[in-house]
Amino acid sequence: MSQASCLKNHFLIALPSLQDPNFSRSVTYLCEHTNDGAMGLVINRPSPLSLGDILEHMEIERTDETPREIPVFIGGPVQEDRGFLLHSPASRWKSTLAVTEDLAVTTSRDILQAIARGEGPEEVLIALGYAGWGPGQLESELQQDSWLVAPASKEILFHTPVEARWEAAAALTGVDLNLITSTAGHA
Repeated sequence: MSQASCLKNHFLIALPSLQDPNFSRSVTYLCEHTNDGAMGLVINRPSPLSLGDILEHMEIERTDETPREIPVFIGGPVQEDRGFLLHSPASRWKSTLAVTEDLAVTTSRDILQAIARGEGPEEVLIALGYAGWGPGQLESELQQDSWLVAPASKEILFHTPVEARWEAAAALTGVDLNLITSTAGHA
């Protein structure tokens, strides 16, 4: 795969015609994209859980300074019982995949312990599960016009209200999703 065709550090924005309940009106941040497939995290599907719930479940000691109300997202339909923390800066933890110089994904317990102590990354998005595509699968979905693609924005990842992320990500491409129909017409 050429660097130009690699979509790592991009958003996949579901078009209105995409009816898969796992991805309808979703924004997925692509953490990896190679000839072997792609992996991403849905960033606009909050779960009913918060960081406090996760820390309690994992029996990680908290302090009065521990941020408890950080939302936990449904990152995708694969390994829904596994946690993924997208964070900036791209510090190294026991199990970290650097996405860019400033963004990384970590799956190890030590990052949660650091957050509980108030020593974690400045910006963090917590997800359970991920979205995955096998070799050629994402490229096929792109040819079927299921997705818009836009370069990722840390502003949208960490600072845009969840309910505004779908339209904000599409706006990066100049597309107003409200003007796109979810059904195809016939001539």
